Amino acid sequence: MITPPRRTDVALLVVVVAFLVAVNIGAHLADGAMSVVIVPVAAVLAVVIARLGGLGWRDLGLSRAELRAGIPVAVAAVVVVAAVVSTAVAVPATREFFLSDRYDDTSEALLAAFVVIPLQTVLPEEVLFRGVLQGVLGRLFTPLTTLVVGAIAFGLWHILSSTGLTAGNEGLSGVLGSGTPAQIAGIAGAVVATGAAGFVLGWLRQRTTSLVAPIALHWALNATGAIGAAVAWQVS
Repeated sequence: MITPPRRTDVALLVVVVAFLVAVNIGAHLADGAMSVVIVPVAAVLAVVIARLGGLGWRDLGLSRAELRAGIPVAVAAVVVVAAVVSTAVAVPATREFFLSDRYDDTSEALLAAFVVIPLQTVLPEEVLFRGVLQGVLGRLFTPLTTLVVGAIAFGLWHILSSTGLTAGNEGLSGVLGSGTPAQIAGIAGAVVATGAAGFVLGWLRQRTTSLVAPIALHWALNATGAIGAAVAWQVS
């Protein structure tokens, strides 16, 4: 028999998962201003839902003391990713994988790296997945199960956003080709890659008990990719 506190956590998990599915679909059906604000607003609402469901700030990785404790790991994550991306862009064999049409303009890449990516993607996704979802999962499952389930959910979250991925990237289209099979392969690759990233981000959240480190790593992966793409177009 499920005890009352556990029953509440199970109910909260069902609500959170349903909420994530609805937000994901809504974000990709919406257009205009709604497509920009829906995920950030959803992150705020998810925190409210989690708090009403009994999660504390520590469960969400948002307590003040833990946020400070995650800063050294956050700085190290940014430095390591920046070094890896810089090396990959400098090498001609790997540079072509950064040639994304989305960031062929330097000013747009910088705007994306320092404004759009952190506010529209990194912060809300970390709050949603490593904050709320991982917080709920952690009350029901072991640490490993929590990481695996969270990683799978994060990978699936990127299915809709990965449609057309190969068409806009010269490196990927050169390897995978074009057409429906290539698109499916691109989506599958994106799901696996983001799922693996989700596992690492979740592990950082568990290790530091804070959202600061996963936020920093997530931003570094996305932002340096955008800047790397702009540099790659300039030197190609």
